[in-house]
Amino acid sequence: MSGEQPVHDAITLTHRRIFILPTQRGLGMLLLMVILLLIAFVYNNNLAYLLTFLLASVFFITILHTFKSLAGLVVQAGQCKAVFAGEAAGFDIHIHNPNSNERPHCQIKLTKPHSFTLKPYGKITLTLYSTTQKRGWHNAVTVTVFSTYPLGIFYAWSPLRFNANALVYPKPSALELPFPETPSADTNQGVSHKGTDDFYGLQSYQAGDSIKHIHWKAFAKGQGLFSKQYSGASTAAVWLHYDYAAGHNIEERLSQLCRWVIDAERAQIRYGLVLPNLKLMPSNGLNHYQQCLEALALL
Repeated sequence: MSGEQPVHDAITLTHRRIFILPTQRGLGMLLLMVILLLIAFVYNNNLAYLLTFLLASVFFITILHTFKSLAGLVVQAGQCKAVFAGEAAGFDIHIHNPNSNERPHCQIKLTKPHSFTLKPYGKITLTLYSTTQKRGWHNAVTVTVFSTYPLGIFYAWSPLRFNANALVYPKPSALELPFPETPSADTNQGVSHKGTDDFYGLQSYQAGDSIKHIHWKAFAKGQGLFSKQYSGASTAAVWLHYDYAAGHNIEERLSQLCRWVIDAERAQIRYGLVLPNLKLMPSNGLNHYQQCLEALALL
């Protein structure tokens, strides 16, 4: 199984995929049977023989029932939602019982086990979580379906590898810095974060004024909160430029850009994104927001 390639399709649990071994309780039961058999042999005790063979029959029949608790199940990976670095990525796993046998007390795990019971011909969807550490693609690695039904003396398991990946965005910076005072990233388009019209003065900030027009330099110097006034600010846009992002390395800069994207989207500001290998023209809305975060994740 270690050399098996991850798959997109559903996987049916057959005898080739299910492994089974005694648990600690099962090994204890096996040791007890050996001791009882020795006692029966030494003392020629028929009752000891009877008890030994009775326990042995239960032991071996349990192998079949433990195997059948998993055999035939159909498991398939579903959708994975994007998350920010440090959050837990959720992987949807669909499980289908295609026959008339009930599947009680089954479990599935990625990092933590989840218990489930499937009725005949039943279906269930479980979300398994895996904590992310860095941006980029986060793989589900190996999903394990297992069972110790009915007596807990055997452990049957099936390790499954799915080609399931969750996109991990950079972790947003905790510093809420003002948007960068950058020139237009595309002068031919005539778009900048200040708009296409001329600046003509400052006025005291009023509730409802756009955050992109705040005079951050004056605010940082403790001179008060002012709004910049333009002759036609409706076309204004913010350019979020990699070169103007604070940080000592690429991850810190991407973290700051991620914070700016989130802040700009919340404020409903039109914003563009400039990276070393990509430029996204100013816009806003869910599609643009996701496109920007994806670009940051995969840089």
